[in-house]
Amino acid sequence: MNDPIGDMLTRIRNAQMRGKSTVITPASKLRAWVLDVLADEGYIRGYEKTTGADGHPAIEISLKYYEGIPVIRELKRVSTPGRRVYLGVKEIPQVRQGLGVSIVSTPKGVMSDATARSQNVGGEVLCTVF
Repeated sequence: MNDPIGDMLTRIRNAQMRGKSTVITPASKLRAWVLDVLADEGYIRGYEKTTGADGHPAIEISLKYYEGIPVIRELKRVSTPGRRVYLGVKEIPQVRQGLGVSIVSTPKGVMSDATARSQNVGGEVLCTVF
């Protein structure tokens, strides 16, 4: 697998299209950090570290719905392994005039765009959520 974050985002999108309440993805620290931001911003209920069917560490993500409609309407990967996108603090875009969130990997950790602006750090824009 070349793009673990892209794989996780695709699993979340696919599970929401099917109306699933949970989805399982292989575990990694970066995935957990991205899920921390999604949980803090209220896009998922939470996640739990488990062991997959093959015995490898996995993460079970609890998806969030509002009146039967997924809370996450749009989930896009910005920086890919073939094209990294690094932006300064003043260049980090607002998603849908501030209604959405950009998840940024900074030297101070993985955080939302608003937190990155308040801490005055830029970095790699991993994905956008609306």
